Amino acid sequence: MARTFRHAGETATSDVEEGAVLYAEFCVSCHCDELEGQPNWRAPNEDGTILAPLHDETGHTWHHGDAPLFGYTKKGGEAAVEARGVSGFASGIPGFSDSLSDQQIRDILAYIKSTWPERIREMQAVHTESQQMQGGS
Repeated sequence: MARTFRHAGETATSDVEEGAVLYAEFCVSCHCDELEGQPNWRAPNEDGTILAPLHDETGHTWHHGDAPLFGYTKKGGEAAVEARGVSGFASGIPGFSDSLSDQQIRDILAYIKSTWPERIREMQAVHTESQQMQGGS
C-alpha cells in the first residue's frame, strides 16, 4: 500500500513513494540524494543564479508555504518570483510544467516533507495556512 500525505488545506492526497521516485529522476541532480542541496547554496554562481538549496529539515524549504513551493517547481524560480511581483531574481531552477503533472509535483513535495520531523512539518503547515488566509500564494 502506498504511503500517502495530505498537504495543508487540501483534500487530495499525495503518494510519497511516487514522489521519491520522481525526486530521484528530476531533482537529485541539483538537490542531491539526501536533500542536502549544493554546497554554499546561499552564494550565487558567477552568472548570478542561486544554487540549489537544502530541502532537508536544516534548510529553508519548510519556511515557505505549499503554494510558493509548487509555483517554483511548476513555473521555475524566475517566473514564480516574477508572478509575485519581484523582477531581476536569478534562479537556476527550471520550470517542470512540461515534464511533471500537478499531481506529480505534489507527490515530490510530499516526499520532501515526509523526511522532515513532525515539528518542522507542523511549522511549514502554519506557513501554508497563513498564506491561504491572506489569499496569497
